[in-house]
Amino acid sequence: MNSKRSYSLLALIAIVTLMLAGCSHGGSSLAGGSGAGNGTVNMMISDAPVNDWAAIDVTVLSIALNPQGGGAPVNVYTAPNPAPLVNLVELDELAEILGNASVPPGTYTSATLTLGANPGDVKLMASEDPDPGFAGMAGASVPQGQIQIQGASGSVGSRTVPLNVNFVSPFVVTGNQNNGLDLEFDLSHPAFLVAHVPPALGTVEWAVNFNGPVRHHPIRDMRRLLLRDLYGNVSSVSSDDTSIIITKDFPAEPPSNPETAAPSSTSLAILADPANGTIFYDLDAKTHTTIFNFTAQATLLVGKFVRVAARYQVDGTLVAVRIWASSSFNTLWVNPEGHVLHVDTTANTLTVDNEIGGHVRLNVVDGANPTQFFFQTPANGQTDANAIGSGTAFLNNVKRGFKVHVKVVDPLASPLVADTVDIEVARFDGAITNSNTIGFDYTRIFNTPADSYTNFPVYYIASATANGNDPLTGNPITGFKYWNFAFPTLVTSGANAISNFVNATNGLSVNFGGSVGPLPVYGVSYAVWNDPAKTNNWDVPSAVLVPTPVPLGSVATAYSSSTGNFTMTVANGTNPITVDVNKTSGSAALVYRVDRNGGIVTISPVDITTGGGLNTFQTSMVGGTPIKIAGVPLASGHLQAYVIFYFTGNTLPAS
Repeated sequence: MNSKRSYSLLALIAIVTLMLAGCSHGGSSLAGGSGAGNGTVNMMISDAPVNDWAAIDVTVLSIALNPQGGGAPVNVYTAPNPAPLVNLVELDELAEILGNASVPPGTYTSATLTLGANPGDVKLMASEDPDPGFAGMAGASVPQGQIQIQGASGSVGSRTVPLNVNFVSPFVVTGNQNNGLDLEFDLSHPAFLVAHVPPALGTVEWAVNFNGPVRHHPIRDMRRLLLRDLYGNVSSVSSDDTSIIITKDFPAEPPSNPETAAPSSTSLAILADPANGTIFYDLDAKTHTTIFNFTAQATLLVGKFVRVAARYQVDGTLVAVRIWASSSFNTLWVNPEGHVLHVDTTANTLTVDNEIGGHVRLNVVDGANPTQFFFQTPANGQTDANAIGSGTAFLNNVKRGFKVHVKVVDPLASPLVADTVDIEVARFDGAITNSNTIGFDYTRIFNTPADSYTNFPVYYIASATANGNDPLTGNPITGFKYWNFAFPTLVTSGANAISNFVNATNGLSVNFGGSVGPLPVYGVSYAVWNDPAKTNNWDVPSAVLVPTPVPLGSVATAYSSSTGNFTMTVANGTNPITVDVNKTSGSAALVYRVDRNGGIVTISPVDITTGGGLNTFQTSMVGGTPIKIAGVPLASGHLQAYVIFYFTGNTLPAS
């Protein structure tokens, strides 16, 4: 249940995201410019998925936009005191609104984030059932002494990490309009959390590195943004009954039982859906109805707590898809939200991972009031408002790794019975096989064998289905698209996208032999239910080719700048593999040196696009150097390196 002891302020992959998106209404606690003619920037944050962690809490102290050509930064967010923790894991492909800021019109080329770097400013808690080979202890919090934040500066008690993120293209704020900006924290980035084993101690320590895993991701259509459910207190209903104003709430700190609300000063206007209807759940009366305005609820809603599933319209206004209302904040908060941990189609149960490393088990039922399943599709209001299935028969379509928010019939009952299941994200990932002209298969092995899926088929969306815009040109895309994780703006789309994808994913050419064997191509896709040209399928609009994790190894033959490669071996493998290292600026492999000195581990980026950096790399990459690599297998049998860690002294990488 949502009993996390830190504020989960936001929910975007990516594969991790901070978002600033346009929308106006109400007041805000955020700092920023003010005055007529300013543009509005709504503050949101999100990320991409990771399976090993139940919580990755960070402290965002401030955010500022840097004008093109210089000038004073424009502050768009200042955290309250004490600053809340943000659990990035809960923001899997989702965005939760922090508030809104008034920003002077102009062009901005980067953002400066200030992150807390004192003990307690970053907290890590492992998932109850992490992936095989995870270096930490399942379900355990990592002691603060085993967390080392890289790039910190300042005096003890006031240490911070200043982080500058350059935009892919300039961000233009237009006066009197809503504006959107997406900065992405990538939890799955190999350099974000680096596990290592100090000499003699034998315990795993974690180096947290923000420099690299945060990047800019352009927003082309705000209507496609998937928002995490909002919690708030209704302060008023508009005179024409078309909208409500809510004041955003968070769970109080320290926690209480029952859970109580901590109100913010951020207010948001929420419209009813006049075309498709908004499903309104009265949790106190245990009733639900479809409404097109708030006329019937106007005299009852003010002062009540609500949970709202909303979507953006093209003008930046928020429209409610579903609303849950109660006089008790605890009644709303105890309904579990998190990633699906287990699906049992024999017992008809769904287990949802919660934010404190535990889980909530729920029964899925048939009968007169069967469990209803919804799939959030903000770009399509009619689809968003209707259930996609019900009862135990639909449970087979839900897989581990999906992100869901469940409303239970009775939060005091035992066992809990799921009334509605909102599927926020339908994520498939793993090894890609059997690519062809209609789809491909995913194979994903989890720690619990019953959760794994082998050669699970997914299908491309129809070639005529609208599928966003090209990140660089802004041109509309139809049909399937894919891109390399390292180059999110270089999207392959159009008539040849599928054939190119098949060629890129059908090889098993990098083969270490022995018990390690060949390395497959890995990917991740976010599926949609029933693409307009399909029925009763999970269809994929896109796939992201992600770096294949390589077992821990060591350099066999030294790096040569003339050939641009070296060879490596791994334990339990019989064949050395050639690793290609691109040193061209903009496409170069990310290289990190890991040192330990006086009990402190330092992760230092090595820029191999410079002569000095390349010389350092070549000097270090000699026979026997321990290395940890992620890369893309090539048809040539070589491995194209994306990230290379090399370890000095007695510091050893963790598996």
